Amino acid sequence: MRLPVLLFIVMLSFTTVKVNAQVTPITYAQLQKRINNPDTLYIVNFWATWCGPCVKELPDFDKLQRTYKNKPLKVVLVSMDFQSKLKTAVIPFVKKHPMLASVYFASRKSDQELIDEVDKDWSGALPATLVINTKKHIRKFYEKDFTYTELNTIYQTNKIIKQP
Repeated sequence: MRLPVLLFIVMLSFTTVKVNAQVTPITYAQLQKRINNPDTLYIVNFWATWCGPCVKELPDFDKLQRTYKNKPLKVVLVSMDFQSKLKTAVIPFVKKHPMLASVYFASRKSDQELIDEVDKDWSGALPATLVINTKKHIRKFYEKDFTYTELNTIYQTNKIIKQP
């Protein structure tokens, strides 16, 4: 009788962790480590809850991840909201709009430092997207919003093709 109760408690703790971990703080150095698998195409979108074009395109990024969920594609969403908005804006937004794509919160000393690390030519405007395919030596940065069709084209152009 104790084993089922223990199993239930363990399962409940995993469920609780998942709900609380919907938005994970991440530094740029940590992000670089997460997007370095040469067998995966990474599309990293920098967005904020207060950015209208960002919020409008988020479902398209998530649709791309859902469409190719069994392919070597990883959509990563990095919130650029202020630290003070993590609990009051970002987490509630993600809970209201569940996404398959991984959602992170940019942990940074300053916006400018992170902007320079991501791309020296980034003005800091949002939305912004970074496409990484280390196997093909691709690193493209876009300071614009995207439609699903445009994202799909980026995927098709830069995807990893596994050899049989």
